[in-house]
Amino acid sequence: RGLQVGGRSLTWGGITLRLSDEDFAGVESPDGLTAWPIRAADLEGDYVALERMLRVHGRRDGLPQLPDGDTQEPLPLTTAEQRFAAALRDQLALQVIHSRGFGPHHPERDGPWPRSSSRGSTLPQAMATGRVQMLSGHLLEQLVLENGSERVKGAVVVDQANGNRRTVIADLVVLCASTIQTLAILLRTREQGLKDPSERLGTRLMDHVSTSQFFCMPEPSESPQPPLTGAGSFFLPFGRHLEGADFHGGYGLWGGIGRFDPPAVLRRRPGTVTGFLIGHGEVIPQASNQVSLSDAVDRWGVAVPHIDCRWSTNEMAMVAHMRSQMQRCINAAGGEALPLKDLFRLPLIEPLLQGAVALSDGASPPGYYIHEVGGAAMGADPSIGVVDPFNRLWAAPNVLVVDGACWPTSAWQSPTLTMMAITRRACLQALRSRGG
Repeated sequence: RGLQVGGRSLTWGGITLRLSDEDFAGVESPDGLTAWPIRAADLEGDYVALERMLRVHGRRDGLPQLPDGDTQEPLPLTTAEQRFAAALRDQLALQVIHSRGFGPHHPERDGPWPRSSSRGSTLPQAMATGRVQMLSGHLLEQLVLENGSERVKGAVVVDQANGNRRTVIADLVVLCASTIQTLAILLRTREQGLKDPSERLGTRLMDHVSTSQFFCMPEPSESPQPPLTGAGSFFLPFGRHLEGADFHGGYGLWGGIGRFDPPAVLRRRPGTVTGFLIGHGEVIPQASNQVSLSDAVDRWGVAVPHIDCRWSTNEMAMVAHMRSQMQRCINAAGGEALPLKDLFRLPLIEPLLQGAVALSDGASPPGYYIHEVGGAAMGADPSIGVVDPFNRLWAAPNVLVVDGACWPTSAWQSPTLTMMAITRRACLQALRSRGG
C-alpha cells in the first residue's frame, strides 16, 4: 500500500510497456478463453499521449507481442549488455531490446519529484487548473448508494487523525486506489447493497509470477556505472513466442549488467561484472484466487481485506521454463550463474539474505512482485464482467474502476502504462457523456 500523496506512483520501477492484441485476445483459463473487451487500437491515442507527456525512452523494435511506443531515444546499453545481446543474437537467435521507460531522476531538470510519479507529472498539472481539491490523510471506506437507484451519490471517508467519518458527495466516482484497496472498497459497498450481477467481484486475483538469477561475466565494470532504471536496462520480450512451452500465457525477462556492482573490496569475483535476469510471467485467472473481507478491522473500525492466492501448476511450469531459459542465455554469453552471496561480500546483511524468496531458485510467492490485477474485471456484458468496456460498474455506471482491478488477464508486461491509458480513456469517455 502507498499511504501517501501520490500513492504507489512514488515507488514503481518506471518500466512502460504496451500490451499487444495477443494479450487482449485473452488466455485459456478454467473459465475457458478469458479475453478483454478492448483491443490495442482502443488505447492507441491514450498510449501516445502518455508516452509523449512523460517523455519515456525506448527503441522501435517492430515486435507483434510488444507494440512500439511513441518514445524518445533509448538509453545506451552498457558494454557488457551489448556483448550479452550480441551473444544471444548470434548463438540463440534471440532478440535483446532496450527497456522502455523512465531514465534517472535529475532534480535540476525535473524538480524534487521524478516524472514517473504523479507528484512529478500529472498531479501538479491537475492542481494548476484550480478545479481540484485534494483531501489527504483520509481513508475511503465505502461508496454511498442512492436509495432506489443504480447510482452512487458519494463516498464515506475516514479522517486518519481522529477516526471521524464524513460523506463526500459526487455524481461521478473514479476508483484508482490500487487493486486490492479498490476491491476492498467495492466489497464493503456490496455489503451495503451494491449489486454484483456477475458474482465475480473479488475473484480471479492475479500477480506476475517471477523468479530471478544473478550472474557474472568476465569483463571489468564501467566507471562510473550507469544507474539501473526503467529505461536503463534491457528485455528479452518473449511474450507467448516460446519454444517448448507446456503452459498457457507468456513471459519476458528483464535484466541489467554492470549497473549495481559494489566497490571492488566487496566483490568475490574480481575482474567480472554482475548482472541479473528477472522473469515477468502471465498468471491464469482462477476463481479461487480472491480478495474477501476479513472479520478483522483496522484501528478505525474498517474491515480489512483478506487475500487467498496460490500459484497453479501452470505458473510452476512457466517458472521452470524461465529458469531453463535464463541458464541458456547466461551460458551463451559466457557468464556464470551464481547466488548473490557468492558474488558480493555483504557481511551486515548476509544473514538476512538466507532464505530470501527473491533469491531462491523457485517462484516468488503471489504478492511479491506487487503487480496485482483483477477482481473487478471488465467484460462485454454483466454476466462476465464487473465493469463494462469503458470501466463503468455495470451495477452503478457513475463509478469508474480504472486501476489494475479491472484487468481480465494479467498479460506479462509491467502494467502501469496500460493502467494509465485505461484511466485516460475511461475518464475522457465519462466527460464526453456529460457534455464535457
